[in-house]
Amino acid sequence: MKFMKSVSVLTCTLLMWGHVAHAQLSSNPYKFLGNITTSYNVDAGGGIPAYYTLWNQITCENESKWSSVEGSRGNFNWGSDKAFNYAIQHGFTYKFHALVWGAQYPGWLESLTPKERFAALTNWFDHAKAKYNTLPMIDVVNEAIGMHQQGNPMMKETLGGGGKTGYDWLIKAFDMAAQRWPDAILIYNDYNSIRWDLDNYITLVQTLRDAGAPIDAYGNQAHELSDVSESELTNALKKQQDALLMPMFVTELDINIENDAQQKAQYQKVLPKMWEAPYCAGVTLWGYVYGKTWVDHSGLYKNGVERPAMIWIKEYMASDEAKNAVGPLPGAKKEASIYIRPASMKVARNGDVLPIKVHARLATKTIQKVDFYVDDELVKTMTEAPYIVEYTTSAPGWKITKAVVTATDGSTYERYGRFQVLNSTKKRAPYNETVPQIPGTINIDEYDEGASGVAFNNATRSVTTSLKEGQWMDYTVDVAEDGMYSFDAEIASTNANGRFHLAEYGLDSLSYLTEFVEVPKTGGSSSFKTLHGNLLVPLTAGRHVITLMVEKGGFYFKSLTLNRYTACQGTCMVANYTENYGVGDEIELKGKFSAKNSSVSEVRFYANNLYVGTATQAPYTVTFVPSEMTTYSITAIMVNAEGQEKVSNPRELHVTSPTPTAIRTLTNGAPNATDGRAYNLMGVSVGDDYRGIVIINGKKVVRK
Repeated sequence: MKFMKSVSVLTCTLLMWGHVAHAQLSSNPYKFLGNITTSYNVDAGGGIPAYYTLWNQITCENESKWSSVEGSRGNFNWGSDKAFNYAIQHGFTYKFHALVWGAQYPGWLESLTPKERFAALTNWFDHAKAKYNTLPMIDVVNEAIGMHQQGNPMMKETLGGGGKTGYDWLIKAFDMAAQRWPDAILIYNDYNSIRWDLDNYITLVQTLRDAGAPIDAYGNQAHELSDVSESELTNALKKQQDALLMPMFVTELDINIENDAQQKAQYQKVLPKMWEAPYCAGVTLWGYVYGKTWVDHSGLYKNGVERPAMIWIKEYMASDEAKNAVGPLPGAKKEASIYIRPASMKVARNGDVLPIKVHARLATKTIQKVDFYVDDELVKTMTEAPYIVEYTTSAPGWKITKAVVTATDGSTYERYGRFQVLNSTKKRAPYNETVPQIPGTINIDEYDEGASGVAFNNATRSVTTSLKEGQWMDYTVDVAEDGMYSFDAEIASTNANGRFHLAEYGLDSLSYLTEFVEVPKTGGSSSFKTLHGNLLVPLTAGRHVITLMVEKGGFYFKSLTLNRYTACQGTCMVANYTENYGVGDEIELKGKFSAKNSSVSEVRFYANNLYVGTATQAPYTVTFVPSEMTTYSITAIMVNAEGQEKVSNPRELHVTSPTPTAIRTLTNGAPNATDGRAYNLMGVSVGDDYRGIVIINGKKVVRK
């Protein structure tokens, strides 16, 4: 199929990445023949011709991987500059490899919490954007199928887990990349994608596409083709394309065969099948110097001399078949950004209305109209953005969607997708047809009604049942006004292993409303306490569907309260706790609090984000009794008379002893002593009766 019907207007004088192309092996205007750096250098030396005389695309083998750039945290070494600038100098294209990979990430990442890792990954994206404001192509995610890399579970956790689709973490990565590089060709790249893991590869890429992730192409590394037959290769490529219907790159092709004649024969089988496919946008060979590639025998130059495979490649690239092969992305440039984003990939067959947004943008042209089809039936023609369709579901099964974007010059661009209509008649609706109002409280067991997989997953309407990993629930809410919001979650937990976040699967992107919230111990499964935090992004007035996503289960959740807040000026500073405390100590939480141009209404104190108490009068103190040996993070929120808030920086409070450290005077039935040290007497003070253990003159006395 043709992804771009306007390619015929281009000529061989095509400008590539803003520069005139030189005469390399490929003179095809629609696709490139590229390669990688050799031992961190562009030109290989040793009598081998200069890079730019052979290849017209470059990828860094290692220089742009996160571990190479930020091996020492906060110190960025951009060895990739050499290849990046070389490509610009010689007028050909460059691919950034790779943003997310569960292999070559910095070692220091493993010592961080998921929240800290996500912040570090975001910082990595931001620094890459600051360094390379414009990139032609990016391997956004590399080798994410199952356990292709040992670090994949950690990277999955870092980006929020599988979520609703099973691949939310990858969708999030592509969303993050598209926000920074909207004009780059965004690629998913993997190995064993043609053989052995073909079906898993198709499922992954298809899910990203169907969810509306801004993925532009799929990349076949093609390392596994040293003994593939022509028929197997042909069938695999066809199966991929029939399912994915988007551009394909051959990203890391090598033929690891020591025998010269056999290597040449295998290239003759493989390269034309890929190159001449109309959906192939380019081929990158993974190294060309014998002895300096990642495998032993894939090099095309040995001792500075061309091997027979290299001689044949040069002959083939000069042939009419190679020069005239058409491709989907002329000049390795992205003219059309088209993504079909449904509100949900699954919906019941009861006549529910499924909102679907077509994200359509042309780089150099003007959109005349967008036609949207379901199963080849025209549903709507749209001439103004936003391009939103409300599709009424009917018969169950997979529905094939297609968006056709027509430019004012008559050229057209297509994008395909799918959603699934389940064989269920459960109507998607707010619980009891009542929409909670925000600001306000959501009861956790009152999630939306509907089919499993549509409104919830693995959920029960009980606050006495612990939440489970991978569980999620949707809550339809009405937000009264635009603004920033905080949340207070009523949670209970016997351990500190739980984690959740709030998300919104919007028509524009997958938005994480909160950080990855760690659930601390509260003292038991029925000991509910209030966990406080702030949303990361503002909420707009109107209807929203908020998703509670459980990353790690084992805790209990009763309610979620969302309140609007605005920041105020002033001083909000908790005290510095320099002592070491014991479990059961009565610790005065205090600080300095003053509101600029107003008065202080109240100060709320939190330990590990769990609510401790509120002080409404100066000097604004509350008592905190730690229940375990740990380091607590103490924060305060000051509220002024107008209801505006200021949040303090956290202070650490160290509890290092299993017993209280305070010396207490005990009377009223206690032994006649003035220096009894109380153990396990939570909150005992002078004059109190008590039960517990007291040490007097080295002897244990038990009060009953």
